[in-house]
This record gives sequence, structure tokens and C-alpha cells, in this order.
Amino acid sequence: MISLLARIFIKNPKDYSNEQVRTQYGILTGGFGIFLNILLFAGKLVFGLLSASVAMVADAFNNLSDAASSLVQMLGFRLAAKAPDSDHPYGHGRLEYIAGLIISFLILLVGAELFKSSVNALIHPEPVIWNIWSIIIMGLAILVKFYMFFYNNSIGKKINSVAMRATAKDSFNDVISTSVVIISIILSRFTTLPVDGIGGIIVACFILYTGYDSAKETIHPLLGNPPEPEFVKRIEEEMLAHPPIVGVHDLIVHDYGPGRVMISVHAEVPGDQNVYELHDAIDVAEFDVGQKLNCKVVIHMDPIDLKNERLAELKTVIGEELQKIDSALKFHDVRMVPGTTHTNLIFDIVRPYECKLSEEELVKTVRDNIFQRCPGVICVITVDNSYV
Repeated sequence: MISLLARIFIKNPKDYSNEQVRTQYGILTGGFGIFLNILLFAGKLVFGLLSASVAMVADAFNNLSDAASSLVQMLGFRLAAKAPDSDHPYGHGRLEYIAGLIISFLILLVGAELFKSSVNALIHPEPVIWNIWSIIIMGLAILVKFYMFFYNNSIGKKINSVAMRATAKDSFNDVISTSVVIISIILSRFTTLPVDGIGGIIVACFILYTGYDSAKETIHPLLGNPPEPEFVKRIEEEMLAHPPIVGVHDLIVHDYGPGRVMISVHAEVPGDQNVYELHDAIDVAEFDVGQKLNCKVVIHMDPIDLKNERLAELKTVIGEELQKIDSALKFHDVRMVPGTTHTNLIFDIVRPYECKLSEEELVKTVRDNIFQRCPGVICVITVDNSYV
């Protein structure tokens, strides 16, 4: 159904990297989600009241909250698509993340209220009126929710939407929670235990977990996620495909929302080439990489000495010593300043946050080890903690 609607309402529906197509998918799936969730809410509420099932009524209001979430998703996609202005020069893309956070709070609120009512049903149980139509409605709801999970998850991956992936998770949890409700209704025929209240508590717990998980997933990009390793690798590959670039370091990725990514990176180039030719090559690389990765790229040019054999030997020593300490350690910007009594070896170390050594311990260890292997070589080290 979604594929058919996409072909009808979205121009070039397979151009997933296009911002306009992406926005239209967010609005389309949000509107379709509202329609389906309101249908499920109405059906579950009617039969839940007829059968006096607290768990089923709880599940109905969960669907109503899902409809509200879909509405927030639609508004989030529409507002995030607004063009940059003087107050927000990098666009409004993060509004999609904020919309996801609002959805998470709505889910948590509903979960807390349903947990309260379910505990009350556990303390003051009432008989559940068994009805075959209730089971049928819930079974159909499972099929609908599984379909919603499928299309939200599929499209969310294609357009790289945190909000839609969170909606997909919510739909999958609904499949599980609705199954719990069916089990509680059936068991109520064979026992006097308050299985309805127990089922309601289980449903509420699933809702609360979904709200927590969704909030965590939407807060991360607002605070600033590290770039995905695959994305970093692709940036490096695209950069190195542009001669005379021979190395890449100090990569920083700023995410201002889907399709609004800014990259700053240092590119190592041979220091003995014409500076105007190097500058032209860097300009070409900025444009090409930005076009291929759909982002804004700023490249800082770092000239390096590729013909100094002594410097090459010292680079090998640095790499070997860092590997002994931590295989994740990297280095860059190596320069050598020879003197009559000693040689200064100047370089940066990229220290992962997981490194067991502090900055001071790391610098001292590397400096001492290299001095032992290469007497007369004094290391001047800068530690980078925030770069890829």
C-alpha cells in the first residue's frame, strides 16, 4: 500500500537522498500511520469496553498515542524541511530529532498512566467478558502493526531517519504487547487470577521501554553522535581518490539533521609541489566529495615531506610504539627539526576515549620509548581526543 501511495504522491520515489523526497516520505508515512492507528484505537476501545478488558483498553490508548506520534512525525518532517535563514544558517534539520523526542515523551506519559490503571486492576480485579470478536480484532491489530513495522523500518533505513526507525521499533513492540493482551483474555476464561491486570502491566512496561529507547535514540544525535565507521571510511576513500592527497586526519563531522552534514578534514599533500596546483586539487576534492556524500566539505591542506628517509624511519618507529600501547592509537602531522645536540620530532596522537592511559601517561610513555630506541630524538606530542 505504501509503495502504491508513494508512486502516486511522490515524484521520483526512489531518489532517497533527495531532501524533498525524504520529506514527502516522512509526511506520507506519518499520515498513513495516523489513519491506521485511529482505526486500531476505535476497534480495540469498543471491544475492550464491551469485554471489560483493562489490558485491551490500555492497548487501545497505546494506539491513540501512536496516532499522536505520527502527527508529531509529520510536523517534524515538514518543519525540518524549512530552508536555512539568518537565525538558523545551517537549516532546521534537527527539528526531526526534536519531533522524535516529543514522541518519546508522549509514549512515556501514556505508559505511566496505563501502568497506574493496570496496577489498580490488579488490586481490584473485575471479571473479563470473553468475546471471540475481541480476539479477532486483536489478531488483525497484530497483522496491521507488523505491516507498519515493516514499512517504517524499510523506508527509515532508506532515507536514514531516526524518527521512522523509532516508530518501527514502537510498532514491533506493539505486536508483542498485543499478543500479551490476547493471551491474558484467553487465560481469563480458565483462572480466577487477575491475568487482565497482569497483562496490562506487561503492556505498560513495553510502552515505557519503547519510550525510553526512542528517547535515547533521538537524544544522541542532538548531543552529537560520532560518525558511523562506514561513513568515515567512505570519506577517506573519496579523499584519497583525488591526487595528490596521500593522507587524511583530524576529521570532524557536524550533523545538523539528515541531509545537512558538514565535514572538516585535514588532507596531507606533498610539500614539494606547486602551492597553486595543490590548492586547485583541494578545491576539486571539496566539491567532488561534497557532491557524492551530499554534504558540505571544508579541507585544510597539510604539506608533508615524503622524500626524507630519516623521517620515514621515525614514522615507522612511532607506529610500532603506538601499536604496543593500544592498536586503536593513530598519529599524524609528523615533522622533524634536526639540531646539533638533538632532533625534535613533532607529531599528534589521536587518542580514543577508551584508551586506558591518561594524556600525560600516554605522552610520557611514547616519548620515553622512542628516546630509548632513537637516542637524541625528543618527541613534542599533541594529543587529540575529539578527532576521527
